[in-house]
Amino acid sequence: MSGAAADWLSSADVTAAGRPVLSTGEMERHLVAQADLEPEESPRLAPFRGCLLVLTSHRLIFLHENSRSARALPLAAIVHPYPPHRKHSNNPLRSIFSSSSSSSSHHPRIRLQISLPPSRSEVVAIVVSGKGDADVFYGRLLEAIRARAWEVTPVVAPAGGASVAQAAPAEEDLAIKMPVVGVSGILRMEQEAWESAGQNLQDAFQDLNALMSKAKEMMELAEKMRQKLLTNSSAQSNSNEEEMGSKQDMQDWLLSVGIVSPVTKETAGALYHQQLSRQLADYIRIPLEKAGGMMALVDVYCLYNRARGTELISPEDLLQACSLWEKFDVPVMLRKFDSGVKVIQTKTHSDDEVFARISSLAQKADALQKGISPSDAAFTLGIAPALAKEHLLNAESIGILCRDVSPDGLRFYINLLNEIDPQNIYLPKTHGLYHTWISVTAASQ
Repeated sequence: MSGAAADWLSSADVTAAGRPVLSTGEMERHLVAQADLEPEESPRLAPFRGCLLVLTSHRLIFLHENSRSARALPLAAIVHPYPPHRKHSNNPLRSIFSSSSSSSSHHPRIRLQISLPPSRSEVVAIVVSGKGDADVFYGRLLEAIRARAWEVTPVVAPAGGASVAQAAPAEEDLAIKMPVVGVSGILRMEQEAWESAGQNLQDAFQDLNALMSKAKEMMELAEKMRQKLLTNSSAQSNSNEEEMGSKQDMQDWLLSVGIVSPVTKETAGALYHQQLSRQLADYIRIPLEKAGGMMALVDVYCLYNRARGTELISPEDLLQACSLWEKFDVPVMLRKFDSGVKVIQTKTHSDDEVFARISSLAQKADALQKGISPSDAAFTLGIAPALAKEHLLNAESIGILCRDVSPDGLRFYINLLNEIDPQNIYLPKTHGLYHTWISVTAASQ
């Protein structure tokens, strides 16, 4: 983007998967796959070409997917939007014989009168190209401007961290409140904030209708609580292990509460699977790190649907979203084992490190005698037994392990054939893994 562009539109943050970072309380409303932003009057304003247009409750975000850069126009700066129209629409012959260089004139244009700092008015046009429906976008734009969601400021409790986006009832303003004095006043105020948060949680879980109506408020509350726990964890480094463990459990629970603005077919339209793929890549990064870099696809499906709340997706949608990662520069990938099991893993995940840990486990004295099971490997690697079995089978395929199927179940042993000299198979060894195996076997008899 040119320097002139940076003068009149502010930059917007983009995630690692190429999606815009939304602020607190901001929600996606509509997406347009291909759109341009052109000045109507002033040549000083640089145009934006070939952008993904994201309409949120607060902004118009113009995203260049190739460069992972974005610019944003606040909805508060829009003075008046004009309905879509096409140039030369009243003169069909002129439209037919117009040059190809002016092909953008055939696309619907939505003119916006905007106010730019310090106090100047400009007119720009959003050119909706491709398969975008300009009328639908214009309707969503009017709804977002009339809602004025950017003027709703969450009321944050001073100490409790709870956040409520709705205005307090008038009766509370008339109530007599005790003054906050000293430590006891601070503790009382914090207790009141936590009681309010607990009451909100209790009300939300009474039935499904209450849960759906308060879903957004609950997710914002959970995010505030998680941030407070993270702040307290860094500030109170001298806490005991039990307290730190309970805080970590609470952080893990709050992390899975939900996604504030999930991608839906209604908002994304034809870009549904593409944007779903990018949002999934952003969301699954932290759970993957906690799971050791790999998770089964069925576990990801359950975790992601839980985070989406009532906006559930089908297994086919998830699989199609994962298959699109090959086209995007994202830090995760879909992998299929020889047995047919599909997993999601980070691109930095190394099978060599896993094989090294499995080999070390199989060389322990007890494992040399009895072997290891998928459950043993799962406990050591910190993953599900099904994934541990796939790693063991992979280790067998490259010659690290040998498999034994017996009435006792499936067991794996370290491959001692690599220790035998093919030129002299009867030569006893006094060192190495083969000698260790003989010593362990002899001691057990």
